[in-house]
Amino acid sequence: MKEVGSINTVEMKNISKSFFGTRVLKDVNFSVRPGEVHALAGENGAGKSTLMKILQGVYTMDSGEITVAGNPVVINSFQDAQNFGIGMVFQEFSLIPELSVAQNIYLNREPKNKLGLITDAGSAASAEKVLKSVGIEIDVTAKVSSLSRAYQQLTEIAKAIAAEAKILILDEPTASLAKHEVDALFKVLKQLTSSGVSIIYISHRMDEIYQICDRITILRDGNLVATESLQDITPHDVIAHITGRKDVEMLSHDGHQINRSSTPTLKVENLVAGNRVKNVSLDLYKGEILGLAGLMGSGRTEILRAIFGLDKKSSGKLFLNGDEVSIKNPRDAKNSGLAFIPEDRRRQGLVMEHSVSANILAANLEKLSHLSFLNFEKIKEFSATAITDFEIRPPEASRQVKLLSGGNQQKVVIAKWVATNPSIILMDEPTVGVDIGTKVEIMKLVRSLAAKGNSIILVSSELPELLGVCDRILIIKDGEIRDEISRQDVRDEDHLQLMVQGISA
Repeated sequence: MKEVGSINTVEMKNISKSFFGTRVLKDVNFSVRPGEVHALAGENGAGKSTLMKILQGVYTMDSGEITVAGNPVVINSFQDAQNFGIGMVFQEFSLIPELSVAQNIYLNREPKNKLGLITDAGSAASAEKVLKSVGIEIDVTAKVSSLSRAYQQLTEIAKAIAAEAKILILDEPTASLAKHEVDALFKVLKQLTSSGVSIIYISHRMDEIYQICDRITILRDGNLVATESLQDITPHDVIAHITGRKDVEMLSHDGHQINRSSTPTLKVENLVAGNRVKNVSLDLYKGEILGLAGLMGSGRTEILRAIFGLDKKSSGKLFLNGDEVSIKNPRDAKNSGLAFIPEDRRRQGLVMEHSVSANILAANLEKLSHLSFLNFEKIKEFSATAITDFEIRPPEASRQVKLLSGGNQQKVVIAKWVATNPSIILMDEPTVGVDIGTKVEIMKLVRSLAAKGNSIILVSSELPELLGVCDRILIIKDGEIRDEISRQDVRDEDHLQLMVQGISA
């Protein structure tokens, strides 16, 4: 563990917070040292975001005390937090796409010339200086909309550093990044900590926590469970603290016999769509879980979208149980027995302002109506069954989806589509942004669906997930299938990573 200063950069003492009579934080203590990367972990709904939003001035605490560099402070607004050197990079970026990198970094704080006028040249020069100081290479004149997500992430960090942040909060910073982009981000974080910046790192990814962080604080149900040096605690103990279970089932492959002498449930021949899907052919059998592995931008998502009719096909054929089908849109796909769990549940999988029940019913109204009239008794029973079967918490059909944790939102998406009784389920990053406990639950669900005869194509950037549930894995690169391998022939995660990177293993 690196040497750090004796006075905490920030300390939160006995922090409590309630919403509508429900206590979500209970006398929580949390501190960060200078130059430290401190992980904040816990299941969705554990209180992590609430604690950080109190530090950011988004929420006010009911009781407790905050000190910055040993001095008591009052933080009632985002501006207060910024004045105390606290910056946060949220999962949903705050950048303006049509402005340049420099304009975003200095938005509302633009450098001015001697006449008091804002100059883009001044912003560009200052932005260049900030980016250089932390080892980031970005064209400051480029529009943010032209940048990859990784570079947008680095622009957000530069924006916080330009505002003289000494405490930087990163919320799931690698959720949508490829491995080489994660490596670039970590290089920048190490540069920041070497200059004394303290980083609070919120993540569900255990490998990253152990790679980049010095200490970890774990919350469960609004309570502080542990604060430990990562040198002194094992990943198994961390997960046990997070979930409250000592017998946490880690993902492991149990073996799964697939009859490939039969007609494939789905056959894709020479599929071409846009410039990301190039002559893709694959077979998917009954009860099989087929993984698609590849770097971000390799075309994994686009293959699923083309099969489901979301993206227009230029050429190629689809066969279901030996019969050729025409799937031109999602309605055709659904009528043919396909379901699609999208990566972006908030924008593509759910209507956030609607209730749990309304979202589950969205793809199932035909079976719950008669002569165009809805059967409300059936609807109530249907929703209740789905909520119970998928353990959606809290089990309230009328609750708005936006009020659920990320993991429970994802369960609603899956429940909605599984209720259509599909034979084929396309899953795009089904565990992105969910806690470890829910991740294991979702992977168990994937296994159980396959055991019931569903055929599944699973896209995941989490290689342990692919190794834990898939029967075969296809390596995707530049919109093409570059390799196919049986799960039994993959030695370990490093072996699969080499294949994804295109390196002979």
